Amino acid sequence: MALAFADIAFTPAVRDRQDRHGSGRYAKFLSDTRQGGDRLGDAERAFVSERDGFYQATVSETGWPYVQFRGGPPGFLRVIDDRTIAYADLRGNRQYISVGNLDRDDRVSLILMDYAGARRLKIWGHATTFEAASIDAGSADAPAERVVMIHVAAFDWNCPRHIPRRFTTEEAHSEIAALSRENAALRAETTALRRAMAPGTPA
Repeated sequence: MALAFADIAFTPAVRDRQDRHGSGRYAKFLSDTRQGGDRLGDAERAFVSERDGFYQATVSETGWPYVQFRGGPPGFLRVIDDRTIAYADLRGNRQYISVGNLDRDDRVSLILMDYAGARRLKIWGHATTFEAASIDAGSADAPAERVVMIHVAAFDWNCPRHIPRRFTTEEAHSEIAALSRENAALRAETTALRRAMAPGTPA
């Protein structure tokens, strides 16, 4: 069964380029080793729910792509069901480029990153915006103006090979704390061994 993302992404021009560069065997991309479909499973649900930001691409009515970063506390991008995700759109610089694009073309593409774990999930979908005066998200400094609901058309776990390893402040603190505990345990073990090996120490 063809992967949903391939049906969207592998256009004739893309297939032609694949053929010219020796990667045109379609079956290679549709093998059982590739993960991607149109229904979010447990792994995708957990990954989406843990993200504190993502990159979102829309297309203008003149054909230009527009990419913007959307951020918030972990869980602000919510999984509604296995075909639907949503987030509260916070007030920004009030240019309304993304939502203006979606008014004419509902197609949207997301890239969700886990830099620390070198993981990347791509999602294609169709977005609908719902204006709302009160949304359970945002803050006084950045109130939410609308809900963006995305119907998932496809997703793909991307190759991790060239993802740089980066950590958020919280992730770095967690890593440093773990290393500090390990270092303290090693120091205690070293001290105990030195005492045990000191001259005059009973066998």
